[in-house]
Amino acid sequence: MRDHHVRAAKALDVRVEPGGEFWGWAGRTLGAPARTADGQPAWLRLVSAPEDKASGKLWDGALDAHHAFGDLDGHRPALLAVHDAVDDGTAYRAELSVRVDQLVLSDDPILQHPLQLPDSWWQELAGALEKVAAVNTDRVAVRQQYMDRVIPQFVGIPAPAVTCWTTAHSDVHWANLTASPLRLLDWEGWGRAPEGFDAAALYAYTLLQPDTAARIRTVFPILGSPAGLAAEATMCAQLLQTVARGDNLVLEDPLRDWAEELRQR
Repeated sequence: MRDHHVRAAKALDVRVEPGGEFWGWAGRTLGAPARTADGQPAWLRLVSAPEDKASGKLWDGALDAHHAFGDLDGHRPALLAVHDAVDDGTAYRAELSVRVDQLVLSDDPILQHPLQLPDSWWQELAGALEKVAAVNTDRVAVRQQYMDRVIPQFVGIPAPAVTCWTTAHSDVHWANLTASPLRLLDWEGWGRAPEGFDAAALYAYTLLQPDTAARIRTVFPILGSPAGLAAEATMCAQLLQTVARGDNLVLEDPLRDWAEELRQR
């Protein structure tokens, strides 16, 4: 991965800066700060996959998002260039983006500490997600078949009918958000989902902080409404499924409380 990261930097005519190497899950991605030939700060991210699997939603997520959203009025790091290579049965895609120098709001997707954010930040987030929701796409983030399977298993109700499918970022959590200015990171998995899915995701990752969780419900009134039930049940089931696999265990009790609320609704 390091060798191919160096090769991609040469191909894209950027200089990688030392000391900022960032590895993704299971070594699948490698990112680092860089500078373009004219000195602009950038971020060079390399993703790898077996050559026969180098396609589809996750592989093309960033490039598809670039075509669909651009920089989302400054709330999404713009994609500057892409470079593809194949070596010995492995495909590599390098994505050069505008660098985000602001720290994310949490090192963990789950919010572990109280957070005070101004009204303007919440308004910007709601506005950005509204613009995302309005984009037409054939990409799918949440499948009906998945809902039909996991919601009865983990929430204990039949999968609620989806009254409206909209486009979602689909991975809105605190490690993908910055404060000022607001940036929304990691666009690999975006696509169609039940209306309110992004709000439900952020709420789920905020369950340990009741004050902030209550603020999310205020900003996104679809939560708690009949129209939001499908999105909430999907997100609750999705995270309870991860708990069953040994992840996100700190959320188990509040997720079970949420599931009980959803059953009562």
